[in-house]
Amino acid sequence: MDTEFLQTMTLTFKLAFITTTLLLFIGIPLGYFLSQTSSRFKPAIEAIVSMPLVLPPSVLGFYLLLAFSPNNSFGAWLDANFELRLVFSFEGLVLASILFSLPFMVHPIQSGFTALSKSLKEASYILGKSKWQTLWFVLLPNIRPSLLTASVITFAHTVGEFGVVLMIGGNIAGETKVASIAIYDEVESLNYSLANQYALTLFIISFAILLFVYAVNKSMMKSDF
Repeated sequence: MDTEFLQTMTLTFKLAFITTTLLLFIGIPLGYFLSQTSSRFKPAIEAIVSMPLVLPPSVLGFYLLLAFSPNNSFGAWLDANFELRLVFSFEGLVLASILFSLPFMVHPIQSGFTALSKSLKEASYILGKSKWQTLWFVLLPNIRPSLLTASVITFAHTVGEFGVVLMIGGNIAGETKVASIAIYDEVESLNYSLANQYALTLFIISFAILLFVYAVNKSMMKSDF
């Protein structure tokens, strides 16, 4: 199998894995907060979280490109103080992917927490559990299907990203060239056989992941009854 193909696919799934892992740590507390709060700022926070669902990826990518460019003040500050260049780098891809995939992690988790009975949390408090103990050892185990769905959808969505990763990462082999970019390149070069190899691989893996999620969620629902 072609070395560049393996390199590109490895980079693609590495990006998806890191993004999904980091978003789990962000999405759990944020989803819990949004499911419990009655703050007047909740609609604004939900709107910000949901923006990537309606915003063209190129728009988000464009503003990230401007913000992180060394030619702008914020990008220059990052470079001067932390030697961190997020434009055309793998780190930049990770940050862009976190922002773009945020709603795919937060929304299922928020829905899972919202669907739980309030008596579950109240019973935990009566037994002397703290808020954090209640969250991690009582509530989270009861939203396992939501956590699985959120993680898999986030992973699959990151694998299929195009506009954002192209804008912030460019097309650097071994550094920022992920599968979606590779497909576009090969189609432009009229190399349809290699484009099909990338596309078919993503299609099969995406189908396998979704099949796994639905099968596991079905078994979880049966075991709960």
